[in-house]
Amino acid sequence: MRLLAIVVLLSLVTGCVYATRPQPTVDSPDVAPEAVTEPKRDPGLEDLLARMTGHFSSAAQAKDTEGYFDIRLAMVPMWTERDDGPWLYVEQAVAQALERPYRQRVYQLRRIDEALYESRVYAFPDAKARAGAWKKDKPLDDLTPDDLEEKEGCGVVLRRRSDGTFAGGTLGMSCLNTFGGAAYATSFVTVFEDRLEAWDRGYDAENKPVWGPDAGPYVFKRVEKP
Repeated sequence: MRLLAIVVLLSLVTGCVYATRPQPTVDSPDVAPEAVTEPKRDPGLEDLLARMTGHFSSAAQAKDTEGYFDIRLAMVPMWTERDDGPWLYVEQAVAQALERPYRQRVYQLRRIDEALYESRVYAFPDAKARAGAWKKDKPLDDLTPDDLEEKEGCGVVLRRRSDGTFAGGTLGMSCLNTFGGAAYATSFVTVFEDRLEAWDRGYDAENKPVWGPDAGPYVFKRVEKP
């Protein structure tokens, strides 16, 4: 009985201590308020991503200008949960063979400085088997950046101009390319709100053009999703 009385007494004393002790609040020096950190936004990078995202066609140019083909271009965001992007899955195909794209890449967009941006270019494994990945909610979700192979020297450096467009290209002869007897390739791009203009050309070791249009860039107008 005496032991039981002691236990009851200790319980009452302990309960009183906890009941009367003031509880710390967020204003109390005992507890620091939890900081809420919002992701840092980059309006310029977001604008570049928005302009590049979508579906594009050179059908109008192909109809009016000899030597240009009806090419379809799809660029859709991927790996949206990562903080080292934005990332885009890119697929390019002749209009008559959309199921067999001749070019599949991953682009990683990043800011270089206040006015300069870069679109890094990557290849990825089993590209043909992944044709049409732009139709998926999460393109290439089974891959990670470790699975990619960067096309060294083929990244496009873009400067934002006073009218809001982004324009630039590859640097010098840094983008090595052997297609059609070429030694290197160049790419010049202008990104508008309603279209993209891209001029890709290949040159041999003597700097003579061996593929790509001579008259000027392909003009890809924004179209509805197929």
